[in-house]
Amino acid sequence: MNNENEVLIYAPISGNIVQLEEVPDPTFSQKMMGDGIAIEPTDGKVVAPFDGEVVQIFPTKHAIGLVSDSGIEVLIHIGLETVALKGEGFETHVRQGDKVKAGEPLVTFDLEFIKEKAKSLVTPIVITNGDQFEGLEKTEEKDVVALDSVLLGTTVKGQKDSKNSDQMKTPTSGMQYSQEALDIVAAVGGVDNINAATHCVTRLRFALEDESKVNEEALEEMHLVKGSFSANGQYQIVIGQGTVDKVYKAMVNETGIQEATKEDVKAAGGKNQNPIQRAIKVLADIFIPILPAIVTAGLLMGINNILANPGIFGRESPALIETYPQWAGIADMINIIANTAFTFLPALIGWSAVKRFGGHELLGVVLGLILVHPDLMNAWGYGSALTEGDIPTWDLFGFEVEKVGYQGQVLPVLFASWVLAKIEIFLRKRVIDSLQLLVVAPVALLITGFLAFIIIGPITFTLGNWITDGLVAIFDTVPIIGGLVYGALYAPLVITGMHHTFLAVDLQLLGSTETTFLWPIVALSNIAQGAAVFAMMLAAKDENLKGLAGTSGISAWLGITEPAMFGVNLRYRYPFFAAIIGTAIAGAFITLQNVKANSIGVGGIPAPLSIVASDWISFLIGMAIVIVVPFIVTYLIAKRTLD
Repeated sequence: MNNENEVLIYAPISGNIVQLEEVPDPTFSQKMMGDGIAIEPTDGKVVAPFDGEVVQIFPTKHAIGLVSDSGIEVLIHIGLETVALKGEGFETHVRQGDKVKAGEPLVTFDLEFIKEKAKSLVTPIVITNGDQFEGLEKTEEKDVVALDSVLLGTTVKGQKDSKNSDQMKTPTSGMQYSQEALDIVAAVGGVDNINAATHCVTRLRFALEDESKVNEEALEEMHLVKGSFSANGQYQIVIGQGTVDKVYKAMVNETGIQEATKEDVKAAGGKNQNPIQRAIKVLADIFIPILPAIVTAGLLMGINNILANPGIFGRESPALIETYPQWAGIADMINIIANTAFTFLPALIGWSAVKRFGGHELLGVVLGLILVHPDLMNAWGYGSALTEGDIPTWDLFGFEVEKVGYQGQVLPVLFASWVLAKIEIFLRKRVIDSLQLLVVAPVALLITGFLAFIIIGPITFTLGNWITDGLVAIFDTVPIIGGLVYGALYAPLVITGMHHTFLAVDLQLLGSTETTFLWPIVALSNIAQGAAVFAMMLAAKDENLKGLAGTSGISAWLGITEPAMFGVNLRYRYPFFAAIIGTAIAGAFITLQNVKANSIGVGGIPAPLSIVASDWISFLIGMAIVIVVPFIVTYLIAKRTLD
């Protein structure tokens, strides 16, 4: 190196580069702890990125703090929300205080286990004392190899600063942060406002009695606090690795607050959520894991639509497979692959729902498959069979039960999954271990199966049809109002998490009517948020804002709006409202034109693939509205406010 103060940080893990701004956690994406970069791992081995010392290993093994010989402090946080795994799947190979050489193994982890159990595998690598160094240079590689690739580079500000850094990293004893802890407690409303408090590797976590008592301005003025936010019933204050546990101990010592586990805080925080919030969280927990399968199926159905539907290349044009019959076999195969997720949707929901309710997920799969067994009458033919009076039935000692399947239905399998999980849990606690395999699953499935066909299925099937009929009636009667309101409300619903509720409604509409008029508005909302953030990129002079806006805009146009919304649009507010205005106008227009989707696909620029072919022109006009209106409104305001 030409500069003796230059510091290089090598990749501690092999994988794909993810910009820190795109990490789906505000602590990292908003750089509350410092700047850095993230990696989506392709193997489960973390090595030392330089010569230095291990300054912290969190008890749950999911994060490790290091300081290099040059004084730079680095946090490696393996995955997101991995603290909840309590160390399962992780193995550490060093201890706090150990001296390490570059390339020395630090942590190994079960890649597949973490991928299945955690929120995300994305691993942020953050410089936590970046104020003592010059600007950070980041790799331009897309894929990095542990220790072979230079990940980050920076320069020490000066020899004096380096010495100060060395002094800062010397461990101190006693209640060093007593005053800071007292200030934080006062800012969150005092001891009486704290129901429970704990900490993880980076932040203090509070379950508060009343979050409105929090003095956010006071928190922002504290040099120790790098950021704060409320999520899932917890108020979280970002402090930083190594310091947060000292602050927490000082807080416990000075205030007498009883130490709590993360489960205690989570439980206490959950009490702050009203029943609607808890119900929405349950739906999110169930539907988010199966979303990739649904979106993939929707995208493939879009490809099949291009091949098999008439009117794609003109209103009077025949289907592509009619003009080129040799493509018919390919189209049919794609259709089978695409339709499988929707045909066996109850099995996917059963797997996720039973798991969420505490039962064995494999029994949930079996329950879902039972509800779509090929010997049952297909649910999509129920309407015509009812008219003709030709519905098959079982005779149960003189009581007739309709022999009907629940293909594409959401409510029957949701309620049946809850019943199955509760019966399984009840039996598991009371049946001796040696008989559990012979008793628990068979009895639970048998009872749930009978209840599903006799009570749960018929009632929820009717309820689901009432919901879809009601929505259809509203949008048929006053389409412009329905589209305007839903278009205006969808983005705010994303902030609250309530948008997950409408995924179930979309699936119910698809199951009952084979199309949905709600999802096209969702796709337009994503495009609008992307258009607004692209306008910010064009108007901004700050290079960091330009970079964040550009990457998050691309993400939004590919269906993931959170980086754009939380990273830029909500931060400046007017881009967010400009996107809402554009979506409301476009939503009213496409609803008035009766635009529908025959699948749930990628909610961005690829969205037309999932739209009914005859509605393409109207939908493309809607896309033009949500690109032009938010972009112009945001750009004009940004040029005045960002100068």
